[in-house]
Amino acid sequence: MVWLIGAGPGSEDLLTLRAQRLLQDADVIVHDQLVPDVVVQMARRDAEQIAVGKAKGHHSFSQAQINTLLVRLASEGKRVARLKSGDPMVFGRAGEEIAAFRKAGIAYQVVPGVSAALAAAADTATPVTLRKVSSGFIMATAHGAEDDELQHWALLAGAGMTLGLYMGKSIAAQVAARLVAHGASETLPVGIVVNAGRANRTLYSGALGALASNQLDFADGPAVILVGEAVAEGDWAEAAQMSASSFKVA
Repeated sequence: MVWLIGAGPGSEDLLTLRAQRLLQDADVIVHDQLVPDVVVQMARRDAEQIAVGKAKGHHSFSQAQINTLLVRLASEGKRVARLKSGDPMVFGRAGEEIAAFRKAGIAYQVVPGVSAALAAAADTATPVTLRKVSSGFIMATAHGAEDDELQHWALLAGAGMTLGLYMGKSIAAQVAARLVAHGASETLPVGIVVNAGRANRTLYSGALGALASNQLDFADGPAVILVGEAVAEGDWAEAAQMSASSFKVA
């Protein structure tokens, strides 16, 4: 059996009770780089721990190698906890691992977790869906996004949807500029949460045009960028005062 477990955004108290119970049952913990050690250590003391994390520019294991490892461990009769940051079904490559399990006849179960975009909304009391303001919420990764995808996101943001974009600092200004080029308003509210759901989160707010012109300088780290009119309904200043983080307004 393999359990695909969402570890949430990083705070151990955002782990589900089911996830905690299964970590105690697992013989092997196969975890990603973004899963903090405090969460990994919630496993059984005698459980084997295998780090298969991917950092920017460095992959200790390829996805194919991870698939092979998980199938091998389960085929040996071990109960495997595949621990992923956030939710395993949101940008966690769970689909590729599930395909490998199905091919090998391995039983599996998915345990949901709090995705970073939802943690970012909670951190800032941002209602990503709101009557007469935002009728939907789009979660997307901007890494490798094609031009037609960006055009689609710009149209959605212009139509009142809220975007939750998973991306790093290195491409944020470029993506924002392309959204503006495709018709998104420069005045669209933008909120950025780095390390969402964690005590060391940092918060930033401004407008899409400011982000596009590099006027919003935010910290390195896993970031979620919320774009849309609903972002203005969040309480970003209050959230900053309640956290240990800094707050900057462009």
